[in-house]
Amino acid sequence: MRFIDEARVYVHAGKGGDGAIAFLREKYRPFGGPAGGDGGRGGEVVFVVDEGLSTLLDFKYQPRLVARDGEAGRGKQQYGHKGDDLTVRVPPGTMVFDEESGALLADLVVPGDRAVIARAGEGGKGNMHFVSSTHRAPRIATPGTAGEQRWVKLELRLVAEVGLIGLPNAGKSTLLAALSAARPKIAPYPFTTITPNLGNVQVADERSFNVADIPGLIEGAHEGHGLGIRFLRHIKRTRVLVYVIDIGGDAEKDFAIVRGEIAAFDEELAARPALIALNKIDLAEPRAAARIARALAKRTGLKVLPISAEESSGIDPLIEAITAQVWISESAAAACPS
Repeated sequence: MRFIDEARVYVHAGKGGDGAIAFLREKYRPFGGPAGGDGGRGGEVVFVVDEGLSTLLDFKYQPRLVARDGEAGRGKQQYGHKGDDLTVRVPPGTMVFDEESGALLADLVVPGDRAVIARAGEGGKGNMHFVSSTHRAPRIATPGTAGEQRWVKLELRLVAEVGLIGLPNAGKSTLLAALSAARPKIAPYPFTTITPNLGNVQVADERSFNVADIPGLIEGAHEGHGLGIRFLRHIKRTRVLVYVIDIGGDAEKDFAIVRGEIAAFDEELAARPALIALNKIDLAEPRAAARIARALAKRTGLKVLPISAEESSGIDPLIEAITAQVWISESAAAACPS
């Protein structure tokens, strides 16, 4: 399935039905009077989170979402039927923006979350409402109002507590596979990962957290270089960042590049809890690996965990460290809700 994280969609709620002009004519009720019923309300366009979805691909093939109109009123004081709402399923993490104003209409995260994106028009009044002592047979009814219509922009931002970030070929996808049951594409060439991948890590005490593997960043990513800012937004929801650094390169320089790109994109994001996974230690001499880890910890002030994602070495301590950071961040968020 193709990963599509942006879409442009036209939404149109239903028009309300017109009110009716009618008079009651029955054999034994010669003075039945006005009996025109009200029109039905139109249908609304409602977005609902479906945890079984992970892409906005469907909207590329269905860019117009139109709800049904309400029925017109009828005689004998009969109201028109309400138009059916159009319920649209979207993946968790979908943000809906009004294209013209740029305003955020909805941020749909939790499965079952609902949001009305286009409100329905109201039904018109039938002539039975316009009777008065001086106007016994009104031939007046009001039309239904139009439903809202607009172009909206959809953006998908992965819902994950932890984000794996680093330069291309730092081993993020291999680490994701070692941490979880996810099976991302892994190959020894730059930009193997061109779409974010998501995995779930099960912890011994029955806790779990989601991890997002973000495609490799390069210097200038916040300005659109490489894969650019397209995927940087997927770490906006994360609580903890894991910098995956290849021990075979210049670890301090590589960290500075990645963190600099995160800070240039969003300073608040760069200030979130983080740790460093110093990867590929199986390719380095143990003493050299320990020396690089100490120097990196001293330079960055972050906890550094030497690992080998390829050989699943050091994974358990890494999971323990991530779990502790996630728990602390969740506790802090609960104590100071935004």
